[in-house]
Amino acid sequence: MRRSAYQRVLDRVGAAIVSGELEAGSVISVDALVDLTGASRSIVREATRVLASVGLLTARPKVGLRIADRRDWDALDSDIVRWRLDSPQRSEQIAELLELRLAIEPAAAQSAARRRTDDQAAELVAAGEQLRAAASLRDGAAFFDADARFHGLVTTASENRMFARLQSVLREALRERTPREPFTWDDAPADVDLHVALADAIDQRDPDGARDLMSLIVRGDRAHAQR
Repeated sequence: MRRSAYQRVLDRVGAAIVSGELEAGSVISVDALVDLTGASRSIVREATRVLASVGLLTARPKVGLRIADRRDWDALDSDIVRWRLDSPQRSEQIAELLELRLAIEPAAAQSAARRRTDDQAAELVAAGEQLRAAASLRDGAAFFDADARFHGLVTTASENRMFARLQSVLREALRERTPREPFTWDDAPADVDLHVALADAIDQRDPDGARDLMSLIVRGDRAHAQR
């Protein structure tokens, strides 16, 4: 999909801040960002407003745009997560995402087994089978789509709006577990089996089984990340 000029500017400046190319504490002007991105002043201003809203920039009259310290960043913003994954902070971001998933997803699965509707249970079973089909074809794009749908359905079925609010962040985390190398595809069938079993546990309203299966899935992802 072709990105808009605005999205290109947002990505260019956001990634430059997160990577340290634009150093924390430094001041930069809109004109300098126009030079950096080659975009119009209006598009740059729109992007800087969004970057300020997630804590990457502060704007002060007669001072300009100050690059914020990472302590001020919105760590749960999906764009920031994505930029960190493409930066020298990649390993740290992956570790943080796995800790978040281990804290949230087993509890979401447990709640989903208690609260899911019949339609949600059927959708989870279907998503598990889509995941199996993608793994058998070693189709990374189809695997990610099915995986993101599956995990999104679990958080939605939990009926916990706080869990559901994290779906965009979890989606970025799931990109990291999509198989890319032969050895990770070789491990995919076992991972798919866990997802299919999880869908069945939620369908059967087995909260403890669903929690334990999701924990196994996330712990398996952590083991892969540590290879």
